Amino acid sequence: MEKAIIGLAAAICVAAGCITGKYEGKVAIAAVESIGKNPDAAPQIRSMAILGAAISETCAIYCLLIALLLLFAYKI
Repeated sequence: MEKAIIGLAAAICVAAGCITGKYEGKVAIAAVESIGKNPDAAPQIRSMAILGAAISETCAIYCLLIALLLLFAYKI
C-alpha cells in the first residue's frame, strides 16, 4: 500500500511537469503572435518570453527531481 501511494505521488509530479510544458508552449505561441503583430517590440517580447519559459521550466525540473527521488529512494 505504501509503495502504491509513493508511485501515485511520483505520477502526480510527472503530470505537473507535463502541465508546465503545455503552458510553456502557450507562452511561446503568444510571444510569436505578439511579434507578428508588432515586429518593433520583438526584443522586449523575446526577453520576457525567455524569462517566463525559464521560470516555468524550473517547476518542471523540480517535479521531475521529486518524482525520481520518490522512486529511487523507496526502490519502487
